[in-house]
Amino acid sequence: MRSNRHLFELENGVRKRLKRWFFAVPARRAKPASIAFNLFKTFLQGALMGLVFLIIAPLLLWHLETVLLQHGWPLMRFVFPAPFALALFGLGLLVAWTSAWTLVRFGDGTPLPLDATNNLVVRGPYRWVRNPMACASLLQGAAVGLFLGSPLVLIYIVAGGVLWNFSARLWEEHDLEVQFGDEFSRYKREVRCWLPRVHPYSP
Repeated sequence: MRSNRHLFELENGVRKRLKRWFFAVPARRAKPASIAFNLFKTFLQGALMGLVFLIIAPLLLWHLETVLLQHGWPLMRFVFPAPFALALFGLGLLVAWTSAWTLVRFGDGTPLPLDATNNLVVRGPYRWVRNPMACASLLQGAAVGLFLGSPLVLIYIVAGGVLWNFSARLWEEHDLEVQFGDEFSRYKREVRCWLPRVHPYSP
């Protein structure tokens, strides 16, 4: 009994230390720069992440899925109307870049954690939902999965959303609370992470 309690206390202590270490790493605030230069950095980041997470990774999964199907795995490809998938992707792209532009224009920085904004942005898409760029990325990923008719790609997108929600989101919001205090706390209480508001938030 004592051994089990000691093991639990040890495990709990390790978890607390990991949590402290995880939240102790702050975002690096952007140095003063022109809007044009911050947009350029944002475009490079968006293009690179889109290439890796929305093109290369889904195509690798689609290829793996093809191999598994050839070996008799019970995966079911499906057909989804391509124009609707492309429309969803376009909508996600529009929301993502509108959000990125809003951060750059009013935040004095970029969406990059190593080049983060110096101001709290509660304009544009951020008045409706707290993480419009994450929502847009998941919508784009789902559109890719629907376009390919791939269950594995859709599972990958859902898993990515869950991972982001319980890791990057927690770190990001902790950093914003440290940086902007009550201003962000009020915003967080009023604007949901995933479900858009019916009426836009007004600080």
